[in-house]
Amino acid sequence: MGRRKKIVQECERLMDAPENIRNIAIAAHVDHGKTTLTDNLLAGAGMIADESAGQQLAMDTEEDEQERGITIDAANVSMTHEYEDRNHLINLIDTPGHVDFGGDVTRAMRAVDGALVVVDAVEGAMPQTETVLRQALREGVKPALFINKVDRLISELQEGPEEMQQRLMGVIADVNELIRGMTEEMDELDEDWTVSVEGGTVGFGSALYKWGVSMPSMQRTGMDFGEIIDLEQADKRRELHERTPLSDVVLDMVCEHFPNPVDAQPRRIPRIWRGDAESELADTMRMVNEEGELVLMVTDIGIDPHAGEIAAGRVFSGTIEKGQDLYVSGTAGTNRVQSVGIYMGGEREEVDRVPAGNIAAVTGLKDAIAGSTVSSVEMTPFESIEHISEPVITKSVEAKSMDDLPKLIETLQQVAKEDPTIQIEINEDTGEHLISGQGELHLEVITQRIERNQGIPVNTGEPIVVYREAPQSESREVEGRSPNNHNRFYITVEPLDDDIVDTIKLGDASMDMPELERREELMKQGMDKDTAQNVEHMFNTNVFIDDTKGIQHLNETMELVIEGLEEALEDGPLAAEPVEGALIRLHDARLHEDAIHRGPAQVIPAVRRAVHNALMDAEIKLLEPIQEVRIDVPSEHMGPASGEIQGRRGRVDDMYQEGDLMVVEGIAPVDEMIGFSSDIRSATEGRASWNTENAGFRVMADNLQPEIIEEIRERKGMKLELPGQVDYF
Repeated sequence: MGRRKKIVQECERLMDAPENIRNIAIAAHVDHGKTTLTDNLLAGAGMIADESAGQQLAMDTEEDEQERGITIDAANVSMTHEYEDRNHLINLIDTPGHVDFGGDVTRAMRAVDGALVVVDAVEGAMPQTETVLRQALREGVKPALFINKVDRLISELQEGPEEMQQRLMGVIADVNELIRGMTEEMDELDEDWTVSVEGGTVGFGSALYKWGVSMPSMQRTGMDFGEIIDLEQADKRRELHERTPLSDVVLDMVCEHFPNPVDAQPRRIPRIWRGDAESELADTMRMVNEEGELVLMVTDIGIDPHAGEIAAGRVFSGTIEKGQDLYVSGTAGTNRVQSVGIYMGGEREEVDRVPAGNIAAVTGLKDAIAGSTVSSVEMTPFESIEHISEPVITKSVEAKSMDDLPKLIETLQQVAKEDPTIQIEINEDTGEHLISGQGELHLEVITQRIERNQGIPVNTGEPIVVYREAPQSESREVEGRSPNNHNRFYITVEPLDDDIVDTIKLGDASMDMPELERREELMKQGMDKDTAQNVEHMFNTNVFIDDTKGIQHLNETMELVIEGLEEALEDGPLAAEPVEGALIRLHDARLHEDAIHRGPAQVIPAVRRAVHNALMDAEIKLLEPIQEVRIDVPSEHMGPASGEIQGRRGRVDDMYQEGDLMVVEGIAPVDEMIGFSSDIRSATEGRASWNTENAGFRVMADNLQPEIIEEIRERKGMKLELPGQVDYF
C-alpha cells in the first residue's frame, strides 16, 4: 500500500474524533513564507520528500502560481501528526498573501478555527498582516504567530542575541496590539487571544532552511538562541533542521493551542449564524453532532478537469455521504451529492463519508457558490461572508472569435461562482463583458486563465477604475412626480456618518438582522433613535428611512418605491456609478386611489428622479478608490521612489530606515497606480520591492471632478450635460 493511501486511511479513521481535529489556515502578507512553511509541514507529515520541502511549493498547484512565485488560490490539505501520544487530524488551508486575492483568505477563515499568522522577521507586521488578522478575528478564529526568516537576522543583518531578541519582541508587540484592538468588541471571548513566547503561541524559525523553535521546543531540546546563531553562522543548517525540525514545532503548537471543533463551534456558531439559537439544529451544530441534520458551509468552488465542479467547505453538523439530496440556500429544489472527498494538496482523495468538524470536498452541488449553506433540511443560511475590500478596477473582455462567445459567457459565469470578489457584467447585445476585481494582477490572472485553461482567445480593454458617488451635504426636500402626474414623492438626502457606513460594510448592521438588534447597532454608531426606528431598507451602504405617517396605499406600493430607490443608487446622477453613504428620507407621498395608476411604470421613475435630484442638491461628488503604497528601496534610490508616489497625485506619509533599506509609505489613487510596477522598476533600476493595499474611497479633488465625470459619461454613452435642477419644497 502506498504512503499516500495510508495517510488517507489514517485521516478517515481520525475524522470521527472531533476533539483530535484541528482546522487551521496559514495566512500572511505576500512573500512572508506561508507556502514554504506549508511544504515543511507536508514533509513532516510524510506527504512530500524532506529534501524538496521549501523548493517544491506543493500547495501552489496551478501553473501560473509556480510561474509568478505567488499563491493565487487557497489550497486545502489534510494530514496527521502525533502529539502527546495521540494522533491528530490537521485540515490545513494555505491562503494567498497578495492583496488582490484577499477574498480567498476571508472565505478560508469561515472553514477553520485557528489561524497561524506568518510574519517576516525583517519586515515585521505589514498592512496585509493586519488585514488577515482582522479577517480571522471577525470570523472568531484564534490566532498564533510564526516569525519566519530569522536566518536573515543572523546572516544578512549580523544581529547578536540581544538585538535579535529586541527585534522579535517588537514584532510580537505589534501583532498583539492589533489583536487587542480587534478583540475588544468580541463579547463571547472569555480568554486572552494575544500571543506570547511563554504561552507557547509564538514560534520562530526559517521555513527555507526547515528549522524552528518555540519555548516548549527549546525546553525539550535544550536549544537556545545563542546556539542557533552559532550553527547558522557556521553554515550547519542541516544539523539545525535535524535537531529542531520546523514541522514538529509548528504542528505541536497547532495541536496544543488551537481549539478543536468541539471547543470552537459553540463560540463560532452564534457569530456566523443568525438562526434560532434554541432550535435542535443550533444544538447539533454547537455539539458537532455527526448524527444530526447535515449542515455544510461552502467556502470554495474549484474545477477539476475530470470531476467537474468541486465545492469545498466545513461540515458543521451531520455527515455528508454520496447520494444525499441536499438543499442549497437561495435556490429551489435539491442537489444530489455525486462524491465526497478530502484534499491532499492539488489532489482530491475520495472517501465514503465526512462527518461534522471536518473540511470536505464534494461534487454534485451544481447550484452552490462560494458562501452557500448546504443542508439536509431547509434552514436559515449562514451569514454571508463579508469581504473587506471591494472591486476597484474593471476591464472589458471580449472573445476574438464570435464562435467562442457562448463559451466565454459560460466561463465568466463560472469565474463569478468560484470567486465572489469578482463582479461580472454581461452585455449580450455588444458581446462586451465587464469584469471587475481587486486590482490589475487579479484581472490579469483571471483573463490569462480563461485563455490558458478554457482555450478561448480574448481581447481585453484598458483597465477602467471603479468610482463611487456620495452626497456631501443635506438636500432640500425634492418632489418626484410620476409620468401620469397622479403620484408624488417627497424626499431628502443627507450624508451618512462614516462609522455607520463602516458598520454596514462589515455586515454588523443589515436587513437580515432582527430589527431590535439592527436598531441598537445603528444607535451605537451615532444614529438617532427615531431615524434608527424607521429604517425601511438598506442597499449597499445606503439607508432608506420611511418618515411618513399613515399614508394610504403606501404599504402595497413600498416594494416599487424600493425598486426605484435601488435603481437610482445603482447608477448615481453624476456618472452612473454606485452611490454610497447616503441617508434617504421619504417625508410624504401622494398616491392615486386606483392601483392601476400607481404601477411600476409610474412609481419607479418618480422615485428614481426624486432621489437623483435630491442627491444633486446634496452636492454629490465623485469618490475615487485609493491605495496605501509601501516601497522598500536602497537609500540611493529613495528620491526617485518617493517621486513615483508624488507624481501620481499621491502623498508620502512616512520615510524611515529598516535594516539596510529605506521604507517609503504613502497613499495614491488607484487610477494613477495603473502601470506603476514597470515605472518603479525603471526609476530604481529594479532595486525596489513594493506592495499596495486597497484603502477605500475618498472624494476626488474638485478641479478633476468635471473632466473625469465627462470622460465616464462619454464612455458609457450618456448625455454629456448633467441632469438639471428642479423645484424644492
